[in-house]
Amino acid sequence: MAQIYSKLPLPVTGTIKTTCVDYVHPWTDSCLQGICGLYLYAIFDSLRIYGTVYVLTLLMKGRIPTKEDLKKTVLGILQSTAFLSGTGFGYSLFLCVLRRLLGNFNILTVSAIPAFLSSVFSILIERPSRRTLLCLYVSNVATETLWNMALSRKMVRNVKYGDTAIFAVGMAVLLMYYKGGYHKDSEGKADSMFGVLRFVVGPYEEKDYSARSSQASTFYRQQVQNIPNVGSRAKSGSWHSSSRSKNPVFHVITQALRVYKKIIYKIKCCDRHLACPHPFSCLYYTMQGVGKMFSIGLGIQVTLKLVLNIKKVVQSPRNLKAILFRKDTLNLAVFLGGFSGLFRAVLCILRRATGKDSPSYAIPAGLIAGTAFTRYPDTTVSLYVMWKLAQITYIMGINKGIVPRVPGFTEFLYCFSTAVLFHAALLEPTNLRPSYWKFLHSISGGRIACMNRIPLDAWGLGTSESLERVLELTKTQRVLK
Repeated sequence: MAQIYSKLPLPVTGTIKTTCVDYVHPWTDSCLQGICGLYLYAIFDSLRIYGTVYVLTLLMKGRIPTKEDLKKTVLGILQSTAFLSGTGFGYSLFLCVLRRLLGNFNILTVSAIPAFLSSVFSILIERPSRRTLLCLYVSNVATETLWNMALSRKMVRNVKYGDTAIFAVGMAVLLMYYKGGYHKDSEGKADSMFGVLRFVVGPYEEKDYSARSSQASTFYRQQVQNIPNVGSRAKSGSWHSSSRSKNPVFHVITQALRVYKKIIYKIKCCDRHLACPHPFSCLYYTMQGVGKMFSIGLGIQVTLKLVLNIKKVVQSPRNLKAILFRKDTLNLAVFLGGFSGLFRAVLCILRRATGKDSPSYAIPAGLIAGTAFTRYPDTTVSLYVMWKLAQITYIMGINKGIVPRVPGFTEFLYCFSTAVLFHAALLEPTNLRPSYWKFLHSISGGRIACMNRIPLDAWGLGTSESLERVLELTKTQRVLK
């Protein structure tokens, strides 16, 4: 009977007597050596990560860096490296310290509390301007992890198109803020997220933009309407006289361009409702949004495919056709083009139906446009939009005096989210996003995989088996670097 009970999982409040040598650093008997080994490797890997990030940021400015720029870049790399490597140092330190103080491990001290405590100290090292971005990222991953944990316990079930619904609702509310002018603070500044929205849906839907654009719009439309028939007989004589000396291919291309230009002018001069803030016709406005974002999406997708498969292309150029001419190559383009086009089209329809414009129209327009996300679903993107909406709404509430500012809330949320991620990485890694597992494996030099999971099986979460599945899935190894 004793053997049967010994196989039963421990309750959540149960403890295990394993030592930090058996669990945390089984590759060495010295806590100091285990802590310092992780810290040194984390420093080098953090330098690699942040060195790349900061140098790319510097290059993207598109100008020759000044001495001050270089100084800020170097200091930023060192500060961010200290932050990230400090998390690894503190995590292993608190694991050993808590084991010595308490004499055992429980389900919280086995990973979550050490991760929380190390994050408290490390996040204070990082620049305040970067803390919100870091918080958004780890909260995003932690939300997905918590959902996976609940899913594995059969507390919830997956909802079809759930990520699309989250994305559509989040974008609809953000676009309402954008259209109503609620996104700007008292100084006229707005979150960078609205710069992205401005690029995707266009500047004309922003509040008060119509007042700035109406004069130019009227003038340009009048110019287009007054243009004589493009490619008409008036110019045909001189064109024919010069075209005879041209080759047939040039003639066909030139004629096609003239026809294209004429069609575009016709579309531009179609009907536009007075309530619409955009120049030219509603049809052209919608088509312009689709064409612009479709082209950008296709360009991004093709570039990514070429970069990620450059080795295959170099080895055999014949692989280029198989890489590019695939169904999924158009997914991002269809999503971006569809989102912009649907949003613009629905707004124009609503303005025509009601005879006026309103920020509330962004809600149905955003929800319908959000359905384009089904062509390129991504949990990371949908959760980012959700957390970004929460952050922007919270800041708006603070600025308007509706909700109080909670000191240290960003830092607390970051620490809590990190604790969730480290808990999952040690106890139930199959519920962790694979990319985050690879990050932890890289920054720790494989130590996250070498930590002994057998004592953790006592809680009945199948920890050892879960680790094996993750190692196979992510193609990582239980090797100490």
